[in-house]
Amino acid sequence: MGNLLDYLAWRGDLSLGLVPFGPVDGLILSALSYVHFDGLVPEGPDASVPLGRAAEHYLALPSHRRGRCRCEADLSLLRALAASPRFARLELCARADRFVPREETQFAALTALLEDGSAYLAFRGTDGTLVGWKEDFNLSFLDVVPAQLEAAEYIQAVSRAFPGPMRLGGHSKGGNLAVVGGALSPPKIRDRIETVWSFDGPGLNPYLLVRPGYQELRTRIRSFVPRSSVVGLLLAHEEPHTVVDSDQKGLFQHDPYSWQVLGGGFVRLEEVDSGSRLIDRTLKNWLAGLTNRQRETVADTLYQLLSSGDAKTVKEALEPKNLADALRAALDADPKDLLTVADALARLGGAALRALQPGQAALSP
Repeated sequence: MGNLLDYLAWRGDLSLGLVPFGPVDGLILSALSYVHFDGLVPEGPDASVPLGRAAEHYLALPSHRRGRCRCEADLSLLRALAASPRFARLELCARADRFVPREETQFAALTALLEDGSAYLAFRGTDGTLVGWKEDFNLSFLDVVPAQLEAAEYIQAVSRAFPGPMRLGGHSKGGNLAVVGGALSPPKIRDRIETVWSFDGPGLNPYLLVRPGYQELRTRIRSFVPRSSVVGLLLAHEEPHTVVDSDQKGLFQHDPYSWQVLGGGFVRLEEVDSGSRLIDRTLKNWLAGLTNRQRETVADTLYQLLSSGDAKTVKEALEPKNLADALRAALDADPKDLLTVADALARLGGAALRALQPGQAALSP
């Protein structure tokens, strides 16, 4: 078995004309969307650049002049894609990147034009910023978050310039954006969507689940989660999911580079493991016990505390200096809000204890 990089080494010389585009290819392009191709991929859908050329130009830049990427594995992916006939000739276009802290919005996407005449619209997941994570929490109490509306507008913009069939996909929040963006699209555009791939993407709230667009699109949604999935089981899914093996443990299985590949497809398992089911029961029961107003208060209060210092990312927020700033900010916070947070955290502990009891079923939030 191997991972995405091994897949490119094994099958990167097989053109899409010889072996059709599949879910592993979709995850690769979804991972590619995390790279900030600032100035290297056109912003509009009317001009494009070969993927291989964009990757080579990015890698040739000094590190301080490159757009951000998540990790060293993303750089390895770029090197492998630039050397892969299967991907290097694909045209990239419609780079979008909108980050607006005051609106709690983090949205990014890019489009790859495939050899079969279709387009793959890849939506970026959460990028590690506090703003990105706050928008994720907003999914639990808002009917629609700004990034989901951005996704629908992005699909419409690409569809106006591109007449062929479309595939949508994304990892983590990007999977949710692909599903919701497709569901919120007008029927004529939605009819052109062949498949939507969600790779460990969170589910939908009740408002979106009953939308006609989601119900019409549901049979074309393909959801994949690792065996210890947490993110991909959040909120609600009506579409079935495929469980993929991973060489990591726990939350680290969210990393797409840990997903196991054999030949042309993922290594599939029968179901998620017991730890994943336990966490799923805990979180669903916890959210079911909170009103939307309580969820909003918890998310807003924690965000205000963690962003009170210099931290811009979750990693920075956990540094001692920024944690100290958060504690000082708590002294000035509304006591009622702090009590709501404390009560919610206590309820989370109670939900975990109940989930450990035999025979407990998950509730719908």
